[in-house]
Amino acid sequence: MHSFELYLVKYMTIAFRSGCLLLALCLFARGADPLYAREPASTSSTSNLDQDTSGPIDETARSTDSAQTETQPRENENSRKGSFVVAPIPISSPAIGTGAVLALGYIFPLSKTDTVSPPSVIGALGLYTNNDTRAFALGGQFYFKQNTYKVTAGYGRGTVNYDLYGPADSEALKLPLQQTGQLFRGEFLRRLAWNFFLGPRFSTGSSTITRSSDSGNTVTPPPDLGLNTTLTALGVTLTRDTSLNRFYPTNGTYFKFTSDFFSQSLGSKYSFQSYVTTFAKYWNVSESQVLAYDAYFCATGGTPPFYGNCIYGASNQLRGYAAGKYFDRYMLTTQVEYRLTLPMRFGVVAFGGIGEAIPGGDQLLFRNNNFLPGGGGGLRFQLSKQYHVNLRADLAGSKDGHTFSLGMGEAF
Repeated sequence: MHSFELYLVKYMTIAFRSGCLLLALCLFARGADPLYAREPASTSSTSNLDQDTSGPIDETARSTDSAQTETQPRENENSRKGSFVVAPIPISSPAIGTGAVLALGYIFPLSKTDTVSPPSVIGALGLYTNNDTRAFALGGQFYFKQNTYKVTAGYGRGTVNYDLYGPADSEALKLPLQQTGQLFRGEFLRRLAWNFFLGPRFSTGSSTITRSSDSGNTVTPPPDLGLNTTLTALGVTLTRDTSLNRFYPTNGTYFKFTSDFFSQSLGSKYSFQSYVTTFAKYWNVSESQVLAYDAYFCATGGTPPFYGNCIYGASNQLRGYAAGKYFDRYMLTTQVEYRLTLPMRFGVVAFGGIGEAIPGGDQLLFRNNNFLPGGGGGLRFQLSKQYHVNLRADLAGSKDGHTFSLGMGEAF
């Protein structure tokens, strides 16, 4: 169940956008794309898949994939059985306070005769913290027809209490806000050549922002305060994943590009565009050691509400920052993580990276030099041997302070 720290706050941080994170969480996704354990297919199965997909067959790519499969340990028969993952996860966040997430997931093959498709996932979660932040989410992702189609759907609803910070020259100023929102997202992808998945996505949600107290009335209130705002978008997703186990990737690469187009003609109050690109690479240093690299880019165009921009700290790019302090038109991060598996189901990690939130306009990349570094370490405990699902605990430091988070699955 990836990114269960999500998980939500960072995770639910600005309600409409936080709703997306909510769904990501319950779908056990990296970002919003679920993680799964893929059973290596035989050479003959791979050939059948290539015949079913559109586009030319790349013989070089096929031989590379076959060689990669041969170097990986094959799953045992249990990989085609269902597995429950249940966890009450305490959280402590500078954004939403201290509380707990109760998460329940079920990983299973949609068809026992389909030995090519990755296992499907359904999940549910609930969140409550001491600042009265609360939320729930339901969702699922399903693979079928020999890994030809992938369908994702989810719904999340919650109330988040957080602070809207002042500009950089007055960082001590902040405005306490409460945002109640809900979100539905659906996605239908088809496998193309070279293991790419492409297809449409649909999002619709609404949120209401109110001032949670008058004591922090030192920051200019955002537009639409006290009004219900609806945002609806059509978009496209393109993704490719070559690792054999998405819960704990030890090799291969992961790529995902999403674009969402919010339009008043669809019933959205604002018209704007959102683009997100993620790339990750994994190296199996030894049987117990993995080196992981992640790069992330976000861009927003048009006229979005403040919470429709790229939000630094709203996911695992980067850990160590409170969501809601840095959000701008563009965001770029890069990070590395060293993962070591220890005996008795334990493991440790060390990570570090750097990024930047960029306002846009004449503020080109890196012109303002407001780099935001972060780093730290964490402890892992394996909850599921079958799919190598880890409980994660990370302590991260940044230029603003530090954060501690608990969750399921790796950060990326």
